[in-house]
Amino acid sequence: MKVKIAMLAILFTAFALTFSVATPAAPGTKAAVTRQPAAPAPAPAATPADHPEIRDALAALRRAKEHLQHAAHDYQGHRVEAIRATDEAIRQLEICLKYD
Repeated sequence: MKVKIAMLAILFTAFALTFSVATPAAPGTKAAVTRQPAAPAPAPAATPADHPEIRDALAALRRAKEHLQHAAHDYQGHRVEAIRATDEAIRQLEICLKYD
């Protein structure tokens, strides 16, 4: 049970990190029509390639997948689906890093 809860926490964290990026307003909406003069952007605190939380989540997901693949039991039939979800979370996070 503890392993299942830990796996769900890891997957939730990975998905939260994946989808926490703000999206711009759709063209033609009020936000897109009323443009403000651009203010000078503050210096970024981190370089574009530096995302320690995402990299940590990727490492944790890979470890969890390895554990699931070599587990002695199938977690009452949930192991295959958990591996599939872990693969998808890894794929999404890798895409996030690629398009930084």
